[in-house]
Amino acid sequence: MQVAAGCCALMAMVCAGRAQAQAPAQHKTENVIVVMMDGMRWEDVFRGADQELIKTQGSDALDNAKGRTALAEKRYWRDTAEKRKEALMPFLWSTVVTEGQLFGNRDLGADSHVANPLHFSYPGYSETLTGLVDPRIDSNDNVPNPNVTVFEWLNRKPEFAGKVAAFGAWEVFDGIFNKQRCGFVVNAGYEPLTSIPQTPTLALLNSLKAETVRIWPDESFDPMPFHTATEYLKAEKPRLLFIGLGETDDWAHAGSYAEYLNAAHLGDSYLKELWELVQSMPEYRDKTTLIVLPDHGRGLGAQWTSHGEKIPESRETWMAFLGPDTPALGERKNSSPVTESQVAATIAALLGEDYHGAVPQSGAPIADVLGTK
Repeated sequence: MQVAAGCCALMAMVCAGRAQAQAPAQHKTENVIVVMMDGMRWEDVFRGADQELIKTQGSDALDNAKGRTALAEKRYWRDTAEKRKEALMPFLWSTVVTEGQLFGNRDLGADSHVANPLHFSYPGYSETLTGLVDPRIDSNDNVPNPNVTVFEWLNRKPEFAGKVAAFGAWEVFDGIFNKQRCGFVVNAGYEPLTSIPQTPTLALLNSLKAETVRIWPDESFDPMPFHTATEYLKAEKPRLLFIGLGETDDWAHAGSYAEYLNAAHLGDSYLKELWELVQSMPEYRDKTTLIVLPDHGRGLGAQWTSHGEKIPESRETWMAFLGPDTPALGERKNSSPVTESQVAATIAALLGEDYHGAVPQSGAPIADVLGTK
């Protein structure tokens, strides 16, 4: 009888051990940061600088276009695609791909795309942030979004209230997030940030926004929203933060491939700076997920400067995820297609919330990113 009891106890221990081994890992993400790089092509992310485009000089409106092209070729051209992509976006390839997941390399059978048929900015941002393809969103006019973004949806919950913020180079983010209604800080374009104590850095940023020459009347250079956002992050420690960078799209429309590459490289350096900052702060260290993606793609060859519904390739995008709950599967190969409409629900799920359940018209969260597949 004692032997039987011992056997039962042993079997119970074995079963308990198996159950524990099969139990899902504890959820660790408490914060999410989304960085969007407007109109950044997947071809350049995965192949590096384009052999034909890097020879182009671009607009004569830019001083010394020939010299800009020569400098870009020196900075970013390498003999192989592997070396070119690492020269262009070293943090993405050294850290994000090593520790996270990167979707969108069609050369490897990993499709990422927008679901909306228009392939330009407001529809792309709205799809990404709401999970919905809304036919009413059909222009880039700075009008209030009739849909609630996942940022606003989370901000309505007590545990996120006052812990959500968005910063962007483009003033139309005011409309995309519906600043009039959303209830959290939206700081876009050249607007000064005055809602937090003025540090010397923030005071300088506010002065630069007022005094810098405005090449694009509705959009600042990327350093302004990025550094404004990091000042806010250090002061307020939001749980959900958006940063919208715009120069990749601006320089592409201007026809300067050299400056487009410089903007992409700067954006990558910002990802590194941002990641190192959050890993240095106890509120964020090892409990923050970083998401990086564009709002749309671009055309091929001579059409690389543009995008839209008449350029089918501009539906093609890419997505990167880095965080404690995302398995380190690296550069995805032969993976299921992912769409920008899935990002909103993925953000919420990473924070332990069911946006897709609340908004069933939205795209479902990306299971691979959550480690639930």
